[in-house]
Amino acid sequence: MACRIVFVLFPGFQQLDLAGPMAVFELARLQQPGSYSWRLAASVAGSVRSSAGLDWPVQALPRSVGEGDLLMVIGGDGVDAACRDPRLCRWLQRASRSGARLASICSGSLLLAAAGLLEQRAATTHWSRSRQFASEFPAVKLQPERIFVRETAAGEGSGRRPEIWTSAGMTAGIDLCLALVAQDCGEGVAGAAARQLVVERRRPGGQSQFSPLLELQRPEGRFGDLLDYVRQHLGLDHRVEALAARACMSPRHFARCFRAETGATPAQVIERLRVDAARAALEGGQPSVQRIAQDCGFGNAERMRRSFQRLLGQPPAAFRKA
Repeated sequence: MACRIVFVLFPGFQQLDLAGPMAVFELARLQQPGSYSWRLAASVAGSVRSSAGLDWPVQALPRSVGEGDLLMVIGGDGVDAACRDPRLCRWLQRASRSGARLASICSGSLLLAAAGLLEQRAATTHWSRSRQFASEFPAVKLQPERIFVRETAAGEGSGRRPEIWTSAGMTAGIDLCLALVAQDCGEGVAGAAARQLVVERRRPGGQSQFSPLLELQRPEGRFGDLLDYVRQHLGLDHRVEALAARACMSPRHFARCFRAETGATPAQVIERLRVDAARAALEGGQPSVQRIAQDCGFGNAERMRRSFQRLLGQPPAAFRKA
């Protein structure tokens, strides 16, 4: 039975957010005929203009969706207005109770959150939207480092919560869709689609977004001076208590304000800064992995290796070879 996909669009959507996933499913269908079918839908039938100024024909949102269907919300600059569309939010809420899978590309996760579908669930979004996301939807377990996140279905009966996939930037949507194809059709079909697209089949979902983390380089940020100090003294103690003392704040107040400002916890940011510095040292040819680990504040090479695997999807040795 084919998986029926509804690509959910809104005015100002990003075309690459749609074209990349559509290409993945098209190639999967060539490998396994009948595996996927799809439609483009929006709050109002007719056409929807993308952020590039091109009109795309769309159908009205389907009145019903079934178990096994996939609803994929596309991202783009128009997502903020879409979050204020009550018809669209209500439809997503009804669809989530049907047993269908939900997914979002890039900033489309903001729309899922606005519909109340991500509360107390893990999700990610484009790095440039992480600060906004954390501020507007604090009940979501935002994981700003991840390129995609899969939240499995939970609960039973009428209280069942659907499986939800969210991805980071535009090309991360391709990673997400390849993982969906692997789940539906097997690794062979997903691998063949990846080869046709000339992309890696398995860029891990936990791999870091390579763009600057949460715009932490911004000089006007509230914690800019503190982060500059951390970068210059990565080997020191940077637990929340130490950072809060330096910022002249209580640990609890500091942690809350820091997350609101950056979209991430202090521990996530410190780890990211340490990994960035260690990666630069490895690629620069510094000889001792243990020395790099100590200078960057990991303490030992094994802790550094675990952080690299978690954030970059590869061990330190891979960057030394590069």
